[in-house]
Amino acid sequence: MAHRLGLAGPRQPWQSTHALLFLPVALIVVITVVDLRTPTDIHLGPALVIAPALTPSFAGPKTTAAVGALAVAAQVFIGIHHGGIGTTNHIVQIITLSVLVVLTVLYSALRERRQAQLAQVRTVAEAAQHVLMWPLPEQIGTLRIASLYLAAEDEAQIGGDLYATTLSDGAVRVLIGDVRGKGLPAIGEAALLLGAFRESAPRHIPLGELATSLDQSIGRYTAEMDSPEEAGERFATALLVEIPDSDPVTRMTSCGHPPPLLLSPGHVVTVPSLHPSPPLGVLHDTVEHTLDVFSFEPGDTLLLYTDGVVEARDERGRFYPLAERVARWTEDSPEALMHHLRRDLLAHVGGRLGDDAALIALHRTLGERRRHHGRGDLSGHG
Repeated sequence: MAHRLGLAGPRQPWQSTHALLFLPVALIVVITVVDLRTPTDIHLGPALVIAPALTPSFAGPKTTAAVGALAVAAQVFIGIHHGGIGTTNHIVQIITLSVLVVLTVLYSALRERRQAQLAQVRTVAEAAQHVLMWPLPEQIGTLRIASLYLAAEDEAQIGGDLYATTLSDGAVRVLIGDVRGKGLPAIGEAALLLGAFRESAPRHIPLGELATSLDQSIGRYTAEMDSPEEAGERFATALLVEIPDSDPVTRMTSCGHPPPLLLSPGHVVTVPSLHPSPPLGVLHDTVEHTLDVFSFEPGDTLLLYTDGVVEARDERGRFYPLAERVARWTEDSPEALMHHLRRDLLAHVGGRLGDDAALIALHRTLGERRRHHGRGDLSGHG
């Protein structure tokens, strides 16, 4: 079955181009034939410019030039048939069409160059995405994981939202955060926070101390990078989660980040009540980070998200009702939950988000912990 689907896959680009090329060529033929059959006082030749004007939408400058040359040749043929190309009217039509064809070819060349630059930007964005946030595993410790990342910037695949996971002495630690700003300008700060988490999280230190370490990293960065006008403008919200393999609980420390949703079988959604401290980078010298502990039983799913999800608005300005929507899918797998949320969130905003949005679904399994080999830090993107 898979082999048959592969043979019946999408057409290659050159096949689509050849199929579309039939349209301008057919237009040239039709316009030429109709012009030859109409009275001499009716001139349809100028309509030939439609053919080369359509071609850049699906082909490059060489194909556009070929179609343009065919259109000019058709105009010359029409001129010969209607009394010769030496008449002033036919000379003007041929020159005008030739100039328009040259301009169309130039436009096509510029468009092709722009597409190449755009492809390069996308390649760089994808490379940055893989360097900063490694793919999350489907299973880590006693957790099944699925994630989703939606960048607000058109040409960016990552932005100010971030997340990562790591193993630490019989527990899984998770970071989800939101750096001030969005798109490519926020990538530097996101990279700093991820690097600090990867360095400190595997150590056996309490979550409060981990939050303090991240806070100090942001503070050092802002002290070095901020101008006097930007003082206090760089900060990040973050939620640190620790899930032991052996205890049915989850420990959390929130730094100004939205609380997660706890989904239990039977369409029950509860919101853990956190005691958040200020965002990272605001008051890093004086903050005390509170540790909150909640029950997290096998079969439950913990949904982490950034404010770009709950602050997404529809055409009437209404926020996305995350808790209400996920109540429909509490018994779905993490992968199915992410699929539903992606489709539903984009439908709510009309296909375009105003801010970056990230989600992670952590499902506590009933089985034994699986051992993982290789590097201990696992970070991801959606």
